Formats: sequence, C-alpha cells, structure tokens
Amino acid sequence: MSFTYKYPRPALAVDCVIFGFDHTQETPELQTLCIERNIAPFKGKWALPGGFVQMDETLDAAAARELKEETGIENVYIEQLYTFGAPDRDPRGRTVSVAYVALVNLEKHHLDAGTDAKSAAWFPINKLPALAFDHKLVVKTAIERLRGKVRYQPVGFELLPDEFTLSELQMLYETILERTFDKRNFRKKIDGYGLLIETGGMRRGKPNRAAKLYRFDSKRYKALEKHGFLFEL
Repeated sequence: MSFTYKYPRPALAVDCVIFGFDHTQETPELQTLCIERNIAPFKGKWALPGGFVQMDETLDAAAARELKEETGIENVYIEQLYTFGAPDRDPRGRTVSVAYVALVNLEKHHLDAGTDAKSAAWFPINKLPALAFDHKLVVKTAIERLRGKVRYQPVGFELLPDEFTLSELQMLYETILERTFDKRNFRKKIDGYGLLIETGGMRRGKPNRAAKLYRFDSKRYKALEKHGFLFEL
C-alpha cells in the first residue's frame, strides 16, 4: 500500500569527518581527509566524503559505504556526530546531513578516490582549504567532539600505530588538546590505568637512544568499562 505525503520531504545525506594523526612530522599534526569533488555543485572544490542515503540502507551503512567509495577506507572506528539541517546548506535543495567522525591509523589505510571524488588528500586541521557546503562547520564540530571525548575515553589509540612509544602517545594528546603535559605526570597516570602492554620491541630514535614500544590492551579496557572504569586525562 502506497502513501502520499502532504508535506515536502528533504533529502537525507551523510558526511564523514576522518581524522588521522601524523606523528612522523617534526611537529606532529592532526589531519582531516578531504575529497576533491568531481560533480556539481562545487565541482573542483574540496569537501568531506559523503553522499545521499539510499532508500534501503541505514545511516551507519550509508556512512560506511560513502567512506569506502570515495576514499577506499573501511573497517575503522566511526560514530555519529551531529545532524546539520540549515535550509540553505545545499544549493540543490533542502538537504539534511547526518555527520560522522572516523578515526584512522594512517599506517594502515591508503587513499583511493572513487565515485564522484576526483582525488582525496589529508590536510592539517589548521590548514584546511576552503570547503564546500557547510563542511567547515562540520569539521569544527567534529574537532570539539574529539577534544572532549579523548579526555574520558581512550579513543585516541585508534589514531596511533598498533605499536607506539609513550612519547608518541603523549604527542597525540598534546596535539589534539593543544596543551603540554608534564612528561613524568603523564606517564604516571597512563601507567596507573594498566592499559598498556610492552611488546618487547624498541623504536630507534636519536643516536644511541631507543624507546620501548607498547600496544593498547582493548580487551582489558572493555572488561574494566563494564565495572564503571573511568579513563580520564
């Protein structure tokens, strides 16, 4: 049985803010992935990966599909961020977009632009190009969410290599939160949570110096979380 709706219905879309952390730079950078649009509107402009939700898919499925189609990235941490619905946000007509945040380990994922994306590239969050639609606002909202969330959940580990040094971990939090931590206090607090496992490996850095490598114990964290464990920095 079909229905006729009395009121106009807006289009529904998803947009994805993908964060990556480049710890190999002299000054570590939090980066966002953008695609160069290959279709109108805003053809040739940079934008967030995204697109319209199909009639037979959920919002989460649409976000995962668009992420893979436009960047080649899949199987990453992703969560719903916010809904953007300003009447004039899309020149094609009234479009409501549900935005998502994804966190990516840069060493694991290689970009592969496709569908309506001409190319894809990483940009430091403080050096973003002019973005199409209201995507500047979407990125700003995502950064605020990330800065809030890393304080009480260990989601930051999603941005690191599987094996990392304590210095790299501290650089990650300092970069995201834009503050400096005392090295001794930071390591004491991290050690106190018991969520890091020594791998036995070493990262060679300066001459005659090496740092221990660790990995995040996700199984222990999930077990502790069930009993009300609070991760806080």
